[in-house]
Order: sequence, then structure tokens, then C-alpha cells
Amino acid sequence: MSLKGKTAVVTGSNSGIGLGVARELARAGASVVLNSFTDNDDDHKLAADMAREFGVDVRYIKADMSKGDECRALIETAGACDILVNNAGIQYVAPIDEFPVEKWDAIIAINMSSAFHCTAVALPMMRKAGWGRVVNIASAHGLTASPYKSAYVAAKHGVVGMSKVVALETAKEPITCNAICPGYVKTPLVEAQIPDTASKYDMTEEEVIEKVMLERQPSKQFATVEQIGGTTVFLCSDAAEQITGTTISVDGGWTAL
Repeated sequence: MSLKGKTAVVTGSNSGIGLGVARELARAGASVVLNSFTDNDDDHKLAADMAREFGVDVRYIKADMSKGDECRALIETAGACDILVNNAGIQYVAPIDEFPVEKWDAIIAINMSSAFHCTAVALPMMRKAGWGRVVNIASAHGLTASPYKSAYVAAKHGVVGMSKVVALETAKEPITCNAICPGYVKTPLVEAQIPDTASKYDMTEEEVIEKVMLERQPSKQFATVEQIGGTTVFLCSDAAEQITGTTISVDGGWTAL
């Protein structure tokens, strides 16, 4: 489908899943706002390069997703937000009784509260435009759990629940809200972890991928950022007009277990 004339804001999008989603939206013709908490030449060059590659308007706007006022300012500064992709997220792993309070607060703020703040400002813009799509990048951990990831699991479950609420509040309008729940996705960050993990556990890189990273992913294959982006574009299509308040798992069968 063509998303020409639409403006998409993707949080946490100067790398990884967010960048993959932003690129697929730009490929479909949308103007794109990239975002992260940094503000350097590379960030703005990334936007300029994407603009040239896809022939659409691409801007970079700095905003710290741990701060509610900056989340709201991001959408206001964008000036338009037909498509909102709440993607920003961080991770930390520790038992609950050892989990640092500051890490809990940061994960809840960035992974969940930022979606609330951005959505709250974007919805009036969508209503004024007469069309809108909210796509929340949740996780397989928004539907199931793993040990030592209390904050991440809590935040992603919260994002799934909030997606349902937004969908109900906009059900009679031309606005939809859904959550994509990826399993393990092959991003530069994940790829960088493979050799270190192999060395730590005296395993081959192939063993790390199959027995550690993809232990719970029955397909034994990573999802790609392009697949997450393609799913996002589909949720913006006319075919997905009546898909709202639900989750789409892109997890190689993880949540079927």
C-alpha cells in the first residue's frame, strides 16, 4: 500500500527494530520522524540518507523517552502524527530481590510510560486528520514471561493492555491500535552478543544461537527488522482496518508453546 501523505513518528528509531520499521514506512511513502535520546551528526545524517534513498521527508528529533514531557514534546514538535510507532525500549536482567530500583523505574518509563505520553498527544492529531494508526512494539514477553526480567515483562504486558484500551476508546473512529509481539529479532545489538556469549560458555556461535538465544523460539530462526517493519506497514493498510486491540506475534512459534 501507499502511505504517501502520512507522517509516521517512530520512537527509539536510530537503530535496531525502530530503524527497520522506519525504513519500511518510508519505503511505503510515509514521511518519517526518527527519534532517540542522542543528538549528533550521525543521527541527522541517518535521516538525510533515508530521505534520499526513499524520496520522502525524514527528520530526526531528539527526545528522552524516560521523561514524559520530552515524549509529549516529540509529538508536538513533529507537528503531525498519522502513524505512531511506540518502539523505544531498554532491558535489564536480575532477580526481583536484587533488581535495582533505578533500573525498574527506567524500564517502566521508557518501555511503557513513553507509549502513554506519546499516544495521549498523538490521538487528537489523528482525530483532526480523520485517520490514525498506533502500533506498539511489545514483545513475546508481553504475552508470556521469563525469569529475571520482571520490569521488562511487566512493561510489555502493560503495553499490550494499553493497546486494548486505546483500541476500545477509538473503536468507532478511523483509528486503530495494535501491538506487535516479536520474539528474538536479529539486530546489531543481538548480533554483537553472540561471540561474547560463545566465549563465556565455551560454545560455538551456532550453539549460542540455537541453544541459548533461540531456545524458546521453535523456528530456530531470528525474525528480521524488515519483517517487523512489514507487519507495521500491513497494520496501516486498508486490509487491517478492522484489526484493532489485538496482538500479532512475530516470534517463530514462541507463544504457541
